Amino acid sequence: MEDILAILLIFGGGTAVAISFSPVGRAIADRIRHRAPLPEQDPAVYEELERLRAEMIEVHERLDFTERLLARGSDQAQPVEEK
Repeated sequence: MEDILAILLIFGGGTAVAISFSPVGRAIADRIRHRAPLPEQDPAVYEELERLRAEMIEVHERLDFTERLLARGSDQAQPVEEK
């Protein structure tokens, strides 16, 4: 058991050190320190998002209207008994 633990510490520690000096490790460290550069905010993206929100609201209203029509139509369309 102690042999396995020693092997894990040696190889795991070596791997951790190798990763910490790599560009990936440095990027992770910068992110942890909150020094990551913020992406630029594109106003076109926000305009597109607002347009999509408006479309979704319209689609939701149409769906509600259709559901109400179908519910009302099924109540009125009762089968008529023939004599």
